[in-house]
Amino acid sequence: MALMIEKLLGFVMVLTRISSFFLVLPVFGWKSIPVRIKVAMTVLLAIFFSMITPFSINSGQISTAKAVLLIANEATYGLALGLIVTFVFTAVKFSGRIIERQMGLAMAQILDPLTGERTQPLGSLLEMIFIILFLSANGHHLFLLIISRSYESFPAGSIPTIPVLAEGVIQAGSTMLIHGLKLAAPILAAFLLLMVVLAVLARMVPEMNILFISLPLRVGLGLLMVAIFLPFFSSFVGECAKLMGKLLPL
Repeated sequence: MALMIEKLLGFVMVLTRISSFFLVLPVFGWKSIPVRIKVAMTVLLAIFFSMITPFSINSGQISTAKAVLLIANEATYGLALGLIVTFVFTAVKFSGRIIERQMGLAMAQILDPLTGERTQPLGSLLEMIFIILFLSANGHHLFLLIISRSYESFPAGSIPTIPVLAEGVIQAGSTMLIHGLKLAAPILAAFLLLMVVLAVLARMVPEMNILFISLPLRVGLGLLMVAIFLPFFSSFVGECAKLMGKLLPL
């Protein structure tokens, strides 16, 4: 009976970490994926990892309160891992929002069918293209590798180091801002050049309505520059994997 309770508690802890990780993950956490598929996938992965994962627990010395605390630790660790991965992914969407504001499309919003939230069209398009490239490069295998390595660093039943997890999440947030700005930097340079040209035209031809002319020019230039630099987004797939390896507390 004690062995059965130990196995059940270990399975619940593994299920908690995996479900918390996939809850905030960019791909598997989408609302467009049916809940039954999410539950089935999470349970299957939990069964697999519970069979190969050693547990550092002894059911005979664990009370109900301690079991709840262990499960809460697993949920905290899984959420921290998922947030770090999500922040790295959001860099592409963040760069799209920077470009949209320069194009004058800050007020343009659509309902994202994947997440069920309101978002800007260009940022959502860039995010979907990046995720397609990421999955085509077997990026989903990286998620499984992250879970596997997490049990090597923090076996089920161990207490995760909260300062390490918090530092990883904070660094992932700063990485999102820095790389989002780097991805949008060439297009920002093009818009800066456009503003200089429009300023010169405003001085040379005062009768010209610069505001009226600048709106279609900004939209056209933004779409043109995105189309030119879109192939370079594929290089960020490998960079994304390297960033996860550096930021994840594994």
